Parts: sequence; structure tokens; C-alpha cells
Amino acid sequence: MFAKLRFHLFKERLGGVLFLLFLLSCTAKQEKLPPSSPLWGETEVGSYDLHEIQSSGTIIAGTLSGPDTYYEYHGKGMGLQFLLAEAFAQSIGVVLQMEISPDTTSLLHKLERGEIDFIALEMPTWQTRPDETLLSEAIAEWWKPERIKTLSNSTLKGENIVRRHMRPVMRDAAHGIISAYDDLFRRYSATAGFDWRLLAAQCYQESGFDPEAVSSMGALGLMQLMPSTADALGVPEEKRFDPEQNIAAAARYIKRVSQSFSDIKDAGERIRFTLAAYNGGVGHVQDAQTLARKAGRDPQYWDDVAPFILLLSEPRYYRDPDVRFGYMRGSETEAYVRLIMERWQQYRGSARSFVSGSTPAPAKKSLQNGEYKSPVKPAEDFDVN
Repeated sequence: MFAKLRFHLFKERLGGVLFLLFLLSCTAKQEKLPPSSPLWGETEVGSYDLHEIQSSGTIIAGTLSGPDTYYEYHGKGMGLQFLLAEAFAQSIGVVLQMEISPDTTSLLHKLERGEIDFIALEMPTWQTRPDETLLSEAIAEWWKPERIKTLSNSTLKGENIVRRHMRPVMRDAAHGIISAYDDLFRRYSATAGFDWRLLAAQCYQESGFDPEAVSSMGALGLMQLMPSTADALGVPEEKRFDPEQNIAAAARYIKRVSQSFSDIKDAGERIRFTLAAYNGGVGHVQDAQTLARKAGRDPQYWDDVAPFILLLSEPRYYRDPDVRFGYMRGSETEAYVRLIMERWQQYRGSARSFVSGSTPAPAKKSLQNGEYKSPVKPAEDFDVN
């Protein structure tokens, strides 16, 4: 008979939603099959328990993508179940690795095959194997309602709050001066492949021209570089708030992101996709393109893809079998693109070009009354299945 591991339940204030971290221990080596059980059948193998996990240095959690389970935001893991699993992993001295499945059946199969060590998911208690008692005991000892309260409260405090002192959107309109950093935008616009005023519009959206801005996610400086991005771009820690270093690195990153959409020949459309990916991640934007293609829309036209950026916050869409990166906070990304494009139009009318990079005009079909519009159709208008 299986020993049942039951956990404390904590009812959070989000509309009475019940959060439950369900942890199931299992083998983490392909060659180790699960023991005898009604679910997995008869096997006789050695245990892969807590000590083996600690020796390996990694514990693998399986879950479904979603706002309360796990998703990536600016390259960082988010979601209450992820935070709980990460905290538990830290408590036993190992690194957490997340594996996403489209449904619970797939999760169970991964558990059976030894591809994950436990399941971090909101669901009823299930069974745990008796030969993994050390891991089960560690989980039970660690599991405290106050931990869930602390972590869940942290997810309610605004995951994208930026500590910044906003500067004027236009420093000197009479003389066409946008900000104190106009010379830097001109200098590095060629690297980005952007009109310098577009780079300025993006900077305002990111930080309000505050070089000391810091987001709750850890993004830094004028262009809100994530630490991992700054590392990849070779920006030393002590230089990440330096305006020139920050803008120069962001320009290199924009170029790299833009290359992911090199198949989009229209320069104006490619700008929109690049902006979206800078904010929401290349993988998520490509997922939205996949959904647009499945629905018979043009995956190279932003107005056709933007609705699916929004729809990636709905389970029907982020759990589509062709979606690789899962849940996305799409409303933020859609607004990010729209507001930058609108501000760029304003800057184009107020500041001289001093051309140092490409200056593609927005596609005419995306302009209404001189402003960029992104018409979003309701979810029921699309069928991607």
C-alpha cells in the first residue's frame, strides 16, 4: 500500500483561490524505474531519494504553465508554485529545474519515466512511493502555511513595479530636445537598427529617462536590462547604471532580438515584433505567431499577431500543444508596443532626425488619425484548433 503525503492547505485572498503545492517524489534517473504500484506496475529497483537528489545538486519539478504555477517573465521564473518549489529546493541545498507539460497526464508520464522528481501543481493530494520517505519527510517538515502566505503575498505586490523618477516626456520641445541622452541614442541607434527617436521612445517606456531605475524583477537602468542579459552582453556589474553602457548594451540586444525576426521583410513590422520580444521574450512572440498562423492570419503582420499576444494569457491558448513557452502577460507587451509606437510618432514630429540608423516609417495600414492602433478581436473570433 502507498503512504499518502498530505499537505496543509492555505486559502489565499485572491478570490478565495486555493493554492496547493503538490509534491510527488520520484526517480530522477532514466535508468531507475518506479517501484511496484497500481499505477506503474511491478518493478524492483533501488531508491532515488533525498540524498541522491542532494548529491546531484539539482531537483526537477514538473508543472503546467500558468499565472499561478510557472511562467517566464523577462527571462525570470514566476508563479506561486514555482516560488514555493524554488524555496523548497533552496532549503535542501539544490538548484531547481522546471519542466513544463501541457496536461496532468503528461506530468504523470514524466514522473513515471523518471524525468521529474516531483510535481508542483494546484491539485488534490495524490500518492507518493514508500521508498522515497526522506524526500517526503523533508517536504512535510518544510511545508508551513506562513511560507505560502509570504510567497503568495509577494506575487500580489506588483511584479513589474519600477522604482524610478520620471523625467519629462520631452525635455525641450521648442528646440527638439527629447532627453539628456539624445546624443547616446543617436550614437547607438545604428547598432540597434532603430531611428534614434524610436530608441528614445523605448527608453522612456522602460525607465522614464531615469538612469537609476530598478524594477522589482531586477531590471536596471535606462533601458531596464535584466542582470542575466547584462551578463550575456558583457556589461560589468559596476557599469550597469552607466547611461552609455546601458544604452549601448541595449542596442546590441535589440539587434540580436531583431535577427530572430529576420524573415519579416517589412522594416516597420519587424520593429513591432522586436519591441514585443524585448519586452515579452522572443519565444512568447513566436508562440503568438504560431497561433496566428494556425488561425489563418499573417504571422508577419503585427496587427494579426497582437491579438494572440493577448490570448496567451488564457489557458485555451497557452496550453495549445504547439505553444512552447506557455503563459504570457500579453496585455503588458501589447501595450508596450502600442505606446512606444505612439510616442515615436510624437518624437518624429518634434525632434530632427540626425539620421544615424534606419528610419523606417510605421506601416500605413497601422495608422489611424496619425496614431498607431492595434485592433484586438475577441477570443471567440479565433479558432486555432
